[in-house]
Amino acid sequence: MKFRKPLEALLSEANAVGEHSLKRTLTSYHLVALGIGAIIGAGLFSITGGAAANNAGPAITISFVIAAIGCAFAGLCYAEFASMIPVAGSAYTYSYATMGEFIAWVIGWDLVLEYAVGAATVSISWSRYLVKFLDYYNIHLPASMTMSPFDTASLADGSIVTGFVNFPAVFIVVVMSLILIKGTKESATVNGIIVLLKVSVVLIFIALGWAYIKTENYTPYVPHNAGTFGEFGFSGIVRAAAIVFFAYIGFDAVSTAAQEAKNPKRDMPIGILVSLLICTVLYILFAHVMTGVTSYLSFKGQDGIAPVAVAIDHMGTKNSAGIIEPAFPWLNKAIILAILAGYSSVILVMLMGQSRVFFSMSKDGLVPKVFSDVSTRFRTPSKNNLLFMLFVSLFAAFVPARVVGEMTSIGTLFAFILVCIGIIVMRKKMPDAPRSFKTPLVPLIPILGVATCLFMMVFLPLDTWIRLIVWMIIGVNVYLSFGMKNSVLSDNKIETLNTSNKTVSWIGLALAVLLIGVAITHRLTATSDDTVLYSFSLIFAIVHIVFYLYRALAFKPTAK
Repeated sequence: MKFRKPLEALLSEANAVGEHSLKRTLTSYHLVALGIGAIIGAGLFSITGGAAANNAGPAITISFVIAAIGCAFAGLCYAEFASMIPVAGSAYTYSYATMGEFIAWVIGWDLVLEYAVGAATVSISWSRYLVKFLDYYNIHLPASMTMSPFDTASLADGSIVTGFVNFPAVFIVVVMSLILIKGTKESATVNGIIVLLKVSVVLIFIALGWAYIKTENYTPYVPHNAGTFGEFGFSGIVRAAAIVFFAYIGFDAVSTAAQEAKNPKRDMPIGILVSLLICTVLYILFAHVMTGVTSYLSFKGQDGIAPVAVAIDHMGTKNSAGIIEPAFPWLNKAIILAILAGYSSVILVMLMGQSRVFFSMSKDGLVPKVFSDVSTRFRTPSKNNLLFMLFVSLFAAFVPARVVGEMTSIGTLFAFILVCIGIIVMRKKMPDAPRSFKTPLVPLIPILGVATCLFMMVFLPLDTWIRLIVWMIIGVNVYLSFGMKNSVLSDNKIETLNTSNKTVSWIGLALAVLLIGVAITHRLTATSDDTVLYSFSLIFAIVHIVFYLYRALAFKPTAK
């Protein structure tokens, strides 16, 4: 578990050619477009509405600034790693080279959560915008077929309908997966076209919406906290920053494409930092206009999943009946159509990112070989893409948007923390290794990155922490049962396997105990009934405490 992947081996992997290697087709333009394609999407067009309505109010703009600061620190660290180790796998690969195999496994497993659940979040919002768009043409999809079983909606007659499965969300995941299987260059070309369209829509929205800003919608700019942690006030601003943080996953997605870049040492820092800068400016302006044209309270409920549609409907003047008549009727349909296209590119980039992480983990023997099989026809990991298509579709079909969004945010923040720590370790262990880009002011910048990201994680809801810990425990189980024994770097000696088994089992035991503590705390502070989550957490933790004690004290691993 302490094996570190030699830098020489990583560079050799980066320079590999042939039919079983990834094809280098991406330029700096493609990488910037990939970053913008992932960043501009759910953060603006979906999560912003709910975060404003439930957490920050008009001060959502401050939340974006806080999130951007954390991203800037992490982005500088990513840029150094990406220029130094241009290999698919992102933070997973960087951790493998600096902090050892088990930490790399943890971050790789976390990245799967980050990308898979992120893609599901965006697909759910895509579904909601599709419903809005079709409504303009009096085409009404059954509400139960466009929501998860945990969501409800109020119909025009006042009745309440419960969701069954989100079919449109599954549809877009399947389509984007099939495009990704076809080829990375083709995917990047499609993404580049969509990005141009998406940025144009954002600029049009800002320009036209600015004239309909009502200053009274900014009062109070920071709504008063009524006593519930994370709902308005300072705690609400920080929680909103943590919730929207996952939208900045774009530059992380850029780093996963390092092995497909033509000149990664030059182009990766450009792709990461330029996409982050462009999107941060657009985020702040966009959120300012969105919360200015209508009250932040307008984004509550199901409509909060499609806040731009709500804002566009309020860009106009009231008629004699007191109803707002949109000033740009054509804009409603055009922007929502462009958002649907833009969301498609976000889903595509996230699906590509997660498949490339598992591609690297499979090459290292930590997950089955099927995840690194490259199609001889398309030169892409097609089986990998198909398996994740099924996995993400399940999340998109059956899990509410709030839950998947917060899970992605906590996964992203955790990944960024490990990357920042990795820079400090790498500077100490490999000070003379060639670097095309160097993070300035080390260790200050990485430490600030860790502190900022951890600060935002603390403000996320406790049920999100429970889901993260459960996911990490599942990851520990997979490593114990498969990765530890099949690792390419393992010496496969009984002594090594025994030591790794005990160490990882004790780590798993600590996670199980932590899960009980978080579950009890959530139970004591929950404002709604959490019996199901609480009972599941306790049973899951107790079963694993017994399992890990057996692994640590009685189990004897055998060599492969």
